[in-house]
Amino acid sequence: MKYHLIKFLCLGVLLLGGHLAHSAAPNGYPNIIIILADDLGYGSVGCYGAAPGLIRTPHIDRLAHEGMRFTDAYATGSVCSPTRYAVVTGRYCWRSSLNSGEVVNTFDPLLIEPTRPTVASLLKEKGYATAMIGKWHLGYGSAKRVDYTQELKPGPLELGFDYQFAVPQNHNDVTRAFVEDHKVFGLRSTQLTPSPGNIGLDAPQREDPKTEGVLADQAVSWLEKQTPAKPFFLHFAPVAVHEKITPSAESAGTSKAGPYGDFIHDLDRSVGRILDTLERLKLVDNTLVFFTSDNGGVLGKPGSAEEQAAAAGLKINGPLRGGKHHVWEGGFRVPWIARWPGHIQPGSTSDQVVGAVDYLATLAAVVNTLLPPPTPDAAGPDSYDFLPVLLGDAKSPIRPHLLLQSAKGVYAIRKGPWKLIASSGGIAAKDGKRRKSPEDPGHPQLFNLRNDPGETHDVSADHPELVRDLTGILSGDQARGFSRK
Repeated sequence: MKYHLIKFLCLGVLLLGGHLAHSAAPNGYPNIIIILADDLGYGSVGCYGAAPGLIRTPHIDRLAHEGMRFTDAYATGSVCSPTRYAVVTGRYCWRSSLNSGEVVNTFDPLLIEPTRPTVASLLKEKGYATAMIGKWHLGYGSAKRVDYTQELKPGPLELGFDYQFAVPQNHNDVTRAFVEDHKVFGLRSTQLTPSPGNIGLDAPQREDPKTEGVLADQAVSWLEKQTPAKPFFLHFAPVAVHEKITPSAESAGTSKAGPYGDFIHDLDRSVGRILDTLERLKLVDNTLVFFTSDNGGVLGKPGSAEEQAAAAGLKINGPLRGGKHHVWEGGFRVPWIARWPGHIQPGSTSDQVVGAVDYLATLAAVVNTLLPPPTPDAAGPDSYDFLPVLLGDAKSPIRPHLLLQSAKGVYAIRKGPWKLIASSGGIAAKDGKRRKSPEDPGHPQLFNLRNDPGETHDVSADHPELVRDLTGILSGDQARGFSRK
């Protein structure tokens, strides 16, 4: 792929002035880590309001204390794959073949074309060592059905990652195995011995209570292998707190919110291990760390661990309406923290609207790369650079608007304090008919999130011109990413 490279004057001044002075790599670029939690709700960690008597997240809270906490940050899908696609590509997932808002299944091919620019390929071109460790959930290969007994190619390595150690789909997926680079980890033969919930690969099987710890082990090991000669980029994707809720032996019983709270403790422990490793390797000052989630938390089903946690008083998604799968704020608005010593003001807070799709443009700015003019197939057509926000230099909103898509294919647009939930005449059912639901009652819904963060009062009837304008943006070329500056 080709990029038009340019040294931004502002960043050049920062480099000369020592603003980016902490450096372990010859090119002066920082190390970068994105930690993408799974199904972690807005209210499920201490620095976002989780009651300390129920949940303790000292390591995630430490990131917020030492960095910037965002209050209006979004996953772009209210379910896993769409947001993961956006993080890697800087592109809304509805542009891809997965345009329904749903997820990549265990046996689906790679969703991202190997020719498409990604965060990893951009950073690799700038001399970074790159790794993807954790939950992948974006498919493998090019066949209609993945054969896990064969080479899993193309995959993350064809997208710019030097190394992969992954859970292929979900914590509870039927492979029951890890993938390393192009193969199932430890695959001994092509023989299959299926059983309920398990395709029966002849390979070491994942033990659910240990999976989170294994992924953290791999991340720490990879970090320890890096050298000062190259900066590194680690995309670390824990499986916590996706179902099945299987806390480790170390965390079991440590939370008054039950197993769900214990699993949150496992997530926090993984974050702590990453941070401790940076400390031990004396890499803290030159490492930009992001922490966020792929969508909001799951609302408790009867008898579930989430229901038990909610009954104990945990507000999984804080004051927000809905959760994972939904078009409401609880499905999209997520914890989002950034730490970069010497650059990000410790203990700061931002109410800028940013989205998972914005990593590519932001990291391009960090490494002095100008993205080409936006087209549907260009690098990061929907990505906006929020580096000025991190550096405390943003004087106005970075984004003109942000598009959101629920797991049921319902669209919303966030612009300033306003959120419009569009209508296509109801939710599409399997029989092809459309039925009304709270998400799409058959007409657009408008909420002022500044006055009504819980989305309790639809004010569309009071602002018909605003509804018309936002609907036009949502359906027009501008909303499809062609106006990025």
